[in-house]
Amino acid sequence: MTQPASVDIAALTQRCGAAEIRHDWSRTEIAALFGLPFADLVFLAQQVHRRRFSANEVQLSTLLSIKTGGCPEDCAYCPQSAQFDTGVEAEKLMDVEATLEAARAAKASGASRFCMGAAWRSPKDRDIEKVGRMIAEVKALGLETCATLGMLTPDQARRLRDAGLDYYNHNLDTSPEHYGAIITTRTYQDRLDTLAHVRDTGMKVCCGGIVGLGEKPEDRVGLLHSLATLPAHPESVPINMLVQVEGTPLNGQAKPDGIDFVRTIAVARIIMPASMVRLSAGREQMSDELQALAFLAGANSVFLGDKLLTTKNPGQDRDGALLAKLGITPMLYATAEIGAAAE
Repeated sequence: MTQPASVDIAALTQRCGAAEIRHDWSRTEIAALFGLPFADLVFLAQQVHRRRFSANEVQLSTLLSIKTGGCPEDCAYCPQSAQFDTGVEAEKLMDVEATLEAARAAKASGASRFCMGAAWRSPKDRDIEKVGRMIAEVKALGLETCATLGMLTPDQARRLRDAGLDYYNHNLDTSPEHYGAIITTRTYQDRLDTLAHVRDTGMKVCCGGIVGLGEKPEDRVGLLHSLATLPAHPESVPINMLVQVEGTPLNGQAKPDGIDFVRTIAVARIIMPASMVRLSAGREQMSDELQALAFLAGANSVFLGDKLLTTKNPGQDRDGALLAKLGITPMLYATAEIGAAAE
């Protein structure tokens, strides 16, 4: 991506280095950051990172599929869509005790946040009641709680908050312009509306996107612009690399370049300096070196466990060895550190 001629790069990087919270980012400014020489971009991202977080800590989370498969939506990347033949069978919502067993195991493995995902377009009220019991019990274990259940009404968001939910995940996936090529069963505005309902309750937001959906470089700019210009930045920003699954429309397309992926991590860190930037799906396909670059670029959260919903994730042994090799330790109190300068 070439540099926009209208941007004063020196002034922009100086302002970014202060790690101030801004909601008035322009696409031109974000494109200028993507266009920086790689070393300059990563250096700037590392400066911003160290102003807000400890340099060598990451938050460890676990993601459990509490209701797998059978989703009526047509997200072109998703093996859980009922519209694609991917071999993923529809299952019922897990019971509370089975979820608690998984949460206890996650805590024992070092996770501080436990995320629960259900393959719904939107939950029914009876589903909210059962998931609410899960949330309350998981929270009682001393874990932060996160859920991703599809679109929510304002009342459903309030009920989840009252159950003790800390974070709600609802990704934008890609830019507004590219979105229609990936999903037709809900609109971009539907996603923004759910985010607004979650914010209105006082819950924290987990919201990011996916690299590798056949998007153009300007679509990565558009995704991050949409996130960084929300009324409040998401407290957690997952950046996923597409995991191609046989049977989905996106299977078999050209895979994204690793350096482009790291650039997306770095720009997210710079323009949303107080957010946790999560290195999410796709790590099973990444080398240790690529993951190390992502951490250097400002990623400070990962998912533990050998599965993310229905796709593979590095096992605990591999993750433990990598973090030890890099001198990275688990972050114990991620929520308390958000927005606070590291000592």
